Amino acid sequence: MKLEIAVFSAGCFWGVEEIIRKIPGVLKTTVGYTGGTTSHPVYETVTTGSTGHAEAIKIEFDAELVSYEQLLETFFKLHDPTTPNRQGNDVGTQYRSAIFYLNEHQKACAEAEKLKASQSGLWKKPVVTEINPYDHFWDAEAEHQDYLQRNPNGYNCHYLRG
Repeated sequence: MKLEIAVFSAGCFWGVEEIIRKIPGVLKTTVGYTGGTTSHPVYETVTTGSTGHAEAIKIEFDAELVSYEQLLETFFKLHDPTTPNRQGNDVGTQYRSAIFYLNEHQKACAEAEKLKASQSGLWKKPVVTEINPYDHFWDAEAEHQDYLQRNPNGYNCHYLRG
């Protein structure tokens, strides 16, 4: 097994987690917060947009079963990467489209997949996904972990496109 980690933000983390966790080779998903300026953020402050954090998902995966590039392909299909700070009814910087790379290989892959998504014809507007270095990930509160597994009819604005 070749364990790797990916960190993505694509709107409300509940729906992102629900799609990503089903990919063969994904070992664990954790929803949380990253990309902001405050330490130990909590849902109540992240939702105000004042922390700079995005709702995000940390993915632990076996790179022998699923590649980082394959995860990126799914990332670009499970949300609209052309809407700055918005997914569906969710509006604010905490819902931005972003990839947080852990190394130069991930950065290069993210840039290539963003270009591929931009040129795919799937999107009529420019892809605005941020590509940022990973700094720190704070796990969201327990009630947000595996939310749609526990609440199958819960809110979800994510689906696979194309």
